[in-house]
Amino acid sequence: MLPKPRALLVLIAGALSAAAAAQGRATAGESPFFEELPTVLSASRLPQVLHEAPGAVTILDRDFIRATGYRDVARLLRLVPGMQIGQERGHGQWVTYHGLGSDFPSEIQVLIDGRSVYAPSSFGGVDWSGLSLTVDEIERIEVVRGTNSNAFGANAFLGVINIITRHSQQDRGSRGQVNVGNHGIADLQAAWSGGDDDLGVRISAVQTRDNGFSGVHDSRHSQVLSLRSDYRVDARNELMLRAGYNKSERGLGYPDSIFDNNAVRTSSTTDYSLHLTWRHSVGEDEEWLASFYHNRESGIDHWLANGMGFQNVPLSRGTDSTRSNAEIQHRFTLAPQARVVWGLEARQDEADSPGLFAGGNPPKHKLYRAFSNLDWRLAPGWQLNLGALVEKNGAAATQFIPRAFVNWQASGTDTFRAGYSRAWQQRNLFEVYGDVRAYDPKGAPGALPIAWPYVPNPNLRIPHVDTVELGYLGRFPSIDATLDVRVFNERISDFVIRQRFPVSPLGQLALPLPTSQFTNLDSAVELRGIEYQLRTRPWRGGELLLSHTLIDRRMKQEEIRQRTSPHSASLTWLQKYPAGWTSTASLLRMGPLAGGYGYVPGCETTSKPYTTLDLRIARAFRLEGRKAEVALNGINLGSPHQEIADRSEQCLPAHVGKPVNPASSMVWMSLSIEL
Repeated sequence: MLPKPRALLVLIAGALSAAAAAQGRATAGESPFFEELPTVLSASRLPQVLHEAPGAVTILDRDFIRATGYRDVARLLRLVPGMQIGQERGHGQWVTYHGLGSDFPSEIQVLIDGRSVYAPSSFGGVDWSGLSLTVDEIERIEVVRGTNSNAFGANAFLGVINIITRHSQQDRGSRGQVNVGNHGIADLQAAWSGGDDDLGVRISAVQTRDNGFSGVHDSRHSQVLSLRSDYRVDARNELMLRAGYNKSERGLGYPDSIFDNNAVRTSSTTDYSLHLTWRHSVGEDEEWLASFYHNRESGIDHWLANGMGFQNVPLSRGTDSTRSNAEIQHRFTLAPQARVVWGLEARQDEADSPGLFAGGNPPKHKLYRAFSNLDWRLAPGWQLNLGALVEKNGAAATQFIPRAFVNWQASGTDTFRAGYSRAWQQRNLFEVYGDVRAYDPKGAPGALPIAWPYVPNPNLRIPHVDTVELGYLGRFPSIDATLDVRVFNERISDFVIRQRFPVSPLGQLALPLPTSQFTNLDSAVELRGIEYQLRTRPWRGGELLLSHTLIDRRMKQEEIRQRTSPHSASLTWLQKYPAGWTSTASLLRMGPLAGGYGYVPGCETTSKPYTTLDLRIARAFRLEGRKAEVALNGINLGSPHQEIADRSEQCLPAHVGKPVNPASSMVWMSLSIEL
């Protein structure tokens, strides 16, 4: 039997479905205006109409984002074809494209207004709960589905997620929102935007609080402050300043983890960012862009372990890392039918973590890259995109990253594309230099460690992927629909895995726990498949978004195969009703999936397939002349399910056959109002 909040939402959804169907029958034959295809910026760094882009791009615009009511950016990405996302706990987001991700996935480049939020700290990846960004300030999200290192470097190994915020002169005024619900949900949000014709300023603040999943120590309390300012110097020059701050406290661990290697505790992280961009327009078809940003991420995560005859052994995953990045880009028209963009970028990363680098912190990581893309109309209906990027990434050899795409616009509504690209993946610092040791606090100075779970591998090779894809983008005005299809073959060489170290790092002295190391796989990892997205407005006020992915996983190792789900799907229905009522329902389906490295000798854990429902019912109205909206929101509605398991915990005898961290249904009321 469903708990009362979920039952209420499901009953309301059924009633609204019947009302929408009746409305659709009453307005049969009436189709809203078929909009032109949007312009995207993230595929080649050149502004291109969607059917001209070298690859598949999914756009989540502001109206769609607001209609979902989601509290987290990562939840939105579940509605993008090919994305495989799970949560090990309420605040722990595992975000990948086509799976395969490590414990902290780093195969996708994530940008906020062009600033990389890929963490330079030890584990890499993206801290989705630690972004210095509010959902409300997002204008759109562009997801490039497929290798895009040619435009954005090594971390765009399998794709790019570009989060673009609103210009500060948009939607001037003040707005506030409050969310209250089960599992301790208590959010407060406020935003103010003002200025004059030349200077705009927007300040956004949000406090997010909840208790996470039932039965899991995973509460979170985060505070975000974000500022964006845009200054028009003159008709040709504009400056943009972004500054962000995020402070989070999060519950981690399990009460019965073996030897307290993942004990219950509360961690805290602080993230600062500063980003300055100068845009100079020479003319309608020429532009210079220069930017500089600096990120700092600090984390405190300490606890005591007990076991193996030792007490109060100190363990730590605390880190302090910084990134500084400078970039210059030039876009211009080479000929009437050809456009070019080129640029240079330099970056420096530093990390400090005695608990993760017992042998000494890794050296400063320096990166240099030069990139260029050509967009050339070969003939009416034919377009060629050629690109090349040269990257010097730390101590690794210089890498050359090519891409070639051809688009054929067979008709005014049908476009076919085909392309090849290669990409190299930047290894995170922990995989190369990770050195974790545990010492008896009562031992003499210089005593040997009592455990050595990770040893470094300075010889770790850099993985690379060769991607071949075919695509189709079709528009069907008679049913007001757009269909985007991608057929792909992704072949990864030197894939990184975590394995048991063949001998004890202490030589003849055995350790009570196994030691592991990151190494390269000798055989290739290959993914073949098809994904598509259909977006249609079949009746007045209604919109359907269907995404579906099928993947043939070709690799020798079963453990790696399990890290990609063979299928996933989502169906979202958005509906507008009279008197300001709206609804959004998303049905999500994920096949079997094992997230992360999952290194537990003799134990394999894969989460079972599941289907879940997200639902939002809202009404917009005016309160004393001010715009307001009240909404009832729910996620993870339906049967309990597990998304990502902590394998060392799940494999304990007490938890075998029973998910240790099932995702919880969360229901909350929200009220937003102009202030």
